[in-house]
Amino acid sequence: MRGPRTIRLARAVLLIPLLVPLLMAGPAAARAAAHAVAPQGFRHPGVLLDRGQLDIIRRRVHAGQQPWASAFEAMRASRYGQTGYTPHPRDVVVCPWDNGPSNGCADEREDALAAYTQALLWSVTQDRTHAEAAIRIMDAWSGTLKDHTEGDAGLQAAWAGASWARAAEIIRWTYHEWPQWGVERFSDMLRNVYLPELEGGAPDYNGNWDLTMEDAATGIAVFLDDRHAFDEAIGRFRERVRAYFHLESDGPVPPAPPGSSIRTPDQIAAYWYGQREYPDGIAQETCRNFKHVGYSLAATAHVAETAFHQGLDLWSEIHDRVRAALEFHTRYELGEPVPGWLCGGHVELGLGPVTEVAVNHLRHRLGMEMPQTLLYTARQRPEGTNDLFVAWETLTHADNPGW
Repeated sequence: MRGPRTIRLARAVLLIPLLVPLLMAGPAAARAAAHAVAPQGFRHPGVLLDRGQLDIIRRRVHAGQQPWASAFEAMRASRYGQTGYTPHPRDVVVCPWDNGPSNGCADEREDALAAYTQALLWSVTQDRTHAEAAIRIMDAWSGTLKDHTEGDAGLQAAWAGASWARAAEIIRWTYHEWPQWGVERFSDMLRNVYLPELEGGAPDYNGNWDLTMEDAATGIAVFLDDRHAFDEAIGRFRERVRAYFHLESDGPVPPAPPGSSIRTPDQIAAYWYGQREYPDGIAQETCRNFKHVGYSLAATAHVAETAFHQGLDLWSEIHDRVRAALEFHTRYELGEPVPGWLCGGHVELGLGPVTEVAVNHLRHRLGMEMPQTLLYTARQRPEGTNDLFVAWETLTHADNPGW
């Protein structure tokens, strides 16, 4: 059951008096200060990618530079990249938690990924056929979908909603030929069908739920220019990240997710799949499997990156935590023996294509050392899609700070 949740709202603060001397000091200092706090308005496009990054991607692909050119070709050759892609909208998407009879779950996720893929193809090629394909997919769903039901409704809405927001943001702010009625109807779908599934969080569930829900909620809030929804999502995100990725400086036992029914160290150990030692970088689902940790790493990076484009530097709050988690998990992905104290000496690998966004910020903006993660990322390239809510991040974020 979902319990009550304490929500710490992020507040936007304007620091114009501080920016003036920084502007005089130089562009690098001004950029850093501009990303320290969130402004009152939203910057567009600004869900995961900003305009500068989109322009860099286009130039690199047209110049045949690697790894972006090969990543682009992999995206274009995928089933999501076909201009004749046919959407399969449902009025009610039914997703039971126990893999029981479902209706439309895979179709919704894949159609959202297809819309995002077509939006990226449009941005790179400037071929309006791709923009129109993205619009066709989004219009089909916004004219049909009314609800998500069953136990996985919130997670399903998060997976699809994250991709919808990215696709819609690119098309709305770079194509300019999406009819206003289509924009408004799609906005209504995000506001009335998706946000209600995301706003309560899932404090008693595995943490990948909450983090992916905040990924979707943050992107949707930006697309909708909804400051209240954005602040609520960021507040929940800040609480959950600390309860999911552990640093020894937090204390000997990880904190329980705020609003959950978990109280005692024994309950926390059970929630962490029997783990009782908590070194830097271990995650709540490490002893479940690395796949779900990968979902959480990707979602965490997505929220921080979207907030960064909106002038709120969440990265400065979480970069040590994310770096520790990446280094901890990638060293086992690369073959380091698993010690007996960790998950009984056995882990289930499979982190997935989830590192590029975090590497781009931690390494290429901040210059942090992360040797295990860099080696793992090089072996994964070009990162493709997990067919849920992560897609084409070598293309979009490999060494692309956007400056």
